[in-house]
Amino acid sequence: MSEQSVVPIDQILPNKLPLVALMGRPIFPGIFTPIMIGNPADVKVIDDAVAGDGLIGLVMLQNETESPSITDLYRTGTAAKIVKKINLPAGGVNIFISTLKRFRVKKALSASNPIVAAVAYLDDEEDDTSEVKALTRALISEMKQISENNPLFSEEMRLNMINIDHPGKIADFIASILNIDKAEQQKILEILNVRKRMEQVLVFIKKEQELLRIQKRIQKEINEKIEKSQRDYFLKEELKAIKAELGMTTDAKSSEYQRLKEKLDAFKFEGEIKETVDQELEKFSLMDPNSGEFIVTRNYLDVIVNLPWLEPQPEVFELKTARDILEADHYGLKDVKTRIVEYLAVRKLRKDTKGSIICLAGPPGVGKTSVGRSIARALGKQFFRFSVGGMRDEAEIKGHRRTYIGAMPGKIIQGLRIVKSRDPVFMIDEIDKMGASFQGDPASALLEVLDPEQNSSFRDHYLDLPFDISHIFFVVTANTLDTIPPPLLDRMEIIQLPGYIDTEKLEIARRYLVPKSLEKSGLKKAQVKYTKESLLHIANGYAREAGVRNFEKNLDKIHRKLAKQVVEAEEDAGGGKAAPLEKAEPIPGETGVSGAKTSPETDAPMKFIIDKKLIEKHLGKPLFPEDVVKRVDRPGMSVGLAWTSMGGDTLVIEAISVPGKENFTLTGKMGDIMKESAAIAMTVARRLASERYGVAAEWFEKNHIHLHIPEGATPKDGPSAGITMATALLSLFRNQIITDKLVMTGELSLTGQVLPIGGLKEKTIAARRNKAKHIVIPKQNLRDLDDIPDHVKKGIEFHPVERFDEVLALALPN
Repeated sequence: MSEQSVVPIDQILPNKLPLVALMGRPIFPGIFTPIMIGNPADVKVIDDAVAGDGLIGLVMLQNETESPSITDLYRTGTAAKIVKKINLPAGGVNIFISTLKRFRVKKALSASNPIVAAVAYLDDEEDDTSEVKALTRALISEMKQISENNPLFSEEMRLNMINIDHPGKIADFIASILNIDKAEQQKILEILNVRKRMEQVLVFIKKEQELLRIQKRIQKEINEKIEKSQRDYFLKEELKAIKAELGMTTDAKSSEYQRLKEKLDAFKFEGEIKETVDQELEKFSLMDPNSGEFIVTRNYLDVIVNLPWLEPQPEVFELKTARDILEADHYGLKDVKTRIVEYLAVRKLRKDTKGSIICLAGPPGVGKTSVGRSIARALGKQFFRFSVGGMRDEAEIKGHRRTYIGAMPGKIIQGLRIVKSRDPVFMIDEIDKMGASFQGDPASALLEVLDPEQNSSFRDHYLDLPFDISHIFFVVTANTLDTIPPPLLDRMEIIQLPGYIDTEKLEIARRYLVPKSLEKSGLKKAQVKYTKESLLHIANGYAREAGVRNFEKNLDKIHRKLAKQVVEAEEDAGGGKAAPLEKAEPIPGETGVSGAKTSPETDAPMKFIIDKKLIEKHLGKPLFPEDVVKRVDRPGMSVGLAWTSMGGDTLVIEAISVPGKENFTLTGKMGDIMKESAAIAMTVARRLASERYGVAAEWFEKNHIHLHIPEGATPKDGPSAGITMATALLSLFRNQIITDKLVMTGELSLTGQVLPIGGLKEKTIAARRNKAKHIVIPKQNLRDLDDIPDHVKKGIEFHPVERFDEVLALALPN
């Protein structure tokens, strides 16, 4: 019987291997290591291999993906023998492998699930033995230095490194334990020449040694700082003991503790608040002043002692004084002032110091913020304002939790800490512009703040104590109510500020804006006089919006140019010093001569009388020319009325038909609601054209109808142009021009009803600017005519309608 020779396993490796993709780093030959496998597809490969010869191929992924294929793998890997497999309770397996030999993928036999490939095994390329021996010694020597200074290298690793007899395997072992990028490790795995592989590994050892040197230096510096800190601490403790022995003043911490304790005791807290405060105070007394927690606790106690915990005093105010303050601070806004005075009257009659929630809604620049300030003045209360526009974090309202250094209370508690009053007036600006994000929804956080039933025990996240904010008078401002969540809107009393007409702007300018702007520019009232026509020209030609913010900007622009003229004239005179000015006179309303007057003989100051000519010189041509009147001169046109942030405006609707396939096109940057309104208008107009005016159905099949609203770059939306678009379409179908100087506004329903609209006051002003004589309005809007001043309605005939038939009788009479 012949003897059988023992053949090493790496000499009888199969030509095809199932491949397992490695997410982390490549594994080198000659290593015994555990691997955790979680991918179900790879677990099946392991199970099949264990059932067979136990051999697998380990290849690193080039592109990390959940379901890898052979194209996602590098071409060079390592063959391994599974020594042991352990099933994990959470799924997956843990295997112990002994890696055998490098291989290169020749051909894919199965591209994915499982990946199987034909492989060619790679042998190390040996070089000159003397040079390789020198490199081997260098590698072992350098690694000993690293391992002695690095606790991460165990004794077992050091022994393994010494006991490996093959130079190539030494390089592989060192490469596997060094902290090298996985792509660099893959490159080392692909190097077959032993000498080149060892040289590459030696480079990475040198880099590791350099990192260790830097680490040592940093550690030394840190240790020196710690030693100094400890020395300082012991010296301070000795100093405190000496001071105590001599009866000298105690340290800063003790005096701070005493200060906080005296203030907290004065509030005479009870229940939860007393328990929490006592715990925090005791914790504060035991803390090291150098710790971060000490600062956090001190800041927390500081917030508590600076809050107004005591009950507010009874309110004392007179309605007449409140009314006078509102009249002095604002012109017009009669309805707003009446509502506020009524509100204050109820408050006084009930002797109620509980807070209220008022929402002032209106366009920009109409005086919402200043009305809030006037309410605070009328009540004799502190005023605090903050804006929530663009706010996306609920912590801004309810505070940050005290789990990290830098936490702070929310805006409500911050405001109370600043005003030091329990019943101030709080103004929350831009409530319609809040957002929501992963950090929370500030609008939802405000629900508790603005709810009279809940805010008597408001709990800020930072304070984490119940605090009664029900005495705060909340004034909220918004430009529109559409974006405010309904539950939040339900908690507020809404007061609308519709905006100002041109005559109101004239009075506001004369009483407030002109004096304020002159003062900002360094001019005196006696130097600059405006005519009535010039102020109206600015209002109508340059600042046609609902508010007066742009009006004030234009006045500032004029006054800056006048100030420049005054300074240049003084410098030309050589004095460089302003002459004394005359006593300021009231601004007259009569027309004067434009330009500037000086009197060199008497050294009197320059004076300016501002008229239209001088305004256009300083501000340029009007943005809204007064002579541009929108007229209807052909079939398919009509004029509607619209409300914008700039106030009211006229809207021309144009419709044409061209031969072609039946279609309906809308242009002019319409919003979704307006597009729906146009579709309804088309349906109603087409039905009437067929049933009442005898337009054949074949005409619609052979014509493409296009409806357009000029000024295409301006967004337009809303349903109030419904009857205007339907009238334009019927004017096109009947080939008839609508009645001259007729404008209209109203929402149209599918059954031909004319539904109510908003902003009638601003729309009427726009119609008057357009020299309209007739305005068609929904009958349900008759109640709004009482809010429009008589001088605005003068010369205009209003036609209230309930059905679209009545609109046609006015616009397209037979």
